[in-house]
Amino acid sequence: MTRTEISRTVDAPVGVVFSTVADISNFSKAVPHIEHVEFLSEARTGVGARFRETRLMGSRKATTELEVTEYVLNERVRFVSDAGGTIWDTTFTVEPDPDGRGTRLAMVMEAKPHKLLARLVTPLMKSVVAKAIAADLDAVKVYAEAAEPC
Repeated sequence: MTRTEISRTVDAPVGVVFSTVADISNFSKAVPHIEHVEFLSEARTGVGARFRETRLMGSRKATTELEVTEYVLNERVRFVSDAGGTIWDTTFTVEPDPDGRGTRLAMVMEAKPHKLLARLVTPLMKSVVAKAIAADLDAVKVYAEAAEPC
């Protein structure tokens, strides 16, 4: 298993930052390399919401199905996907920044390979994944800071 943790301080209220990461409609607007989202469930947010996300990763497209498995309003949201022989378990948390400068946004992604090839490849991908997560969080920061308060 590999674990990647990244955080940002966002100059926006907790509700705005949470809505940006927890609502895939907002998240896909915030992250420019997400090209398409197809909902697979009636629920668009909250536990049980399922969707297929297509994003540009380098010069190629990758499509992944994700499900929201945990959702605590204005606190945390968790997405799980089984792709490429690996369980990708991602949790976003938001909380008021201790220095009073807005919101602390943290993302933890655990990659749990369950197929042989994935067990070999996943650890090698850690730096690429960390770079992609950092870019996502930077995009969320820009989007949330430009958004109207909730």
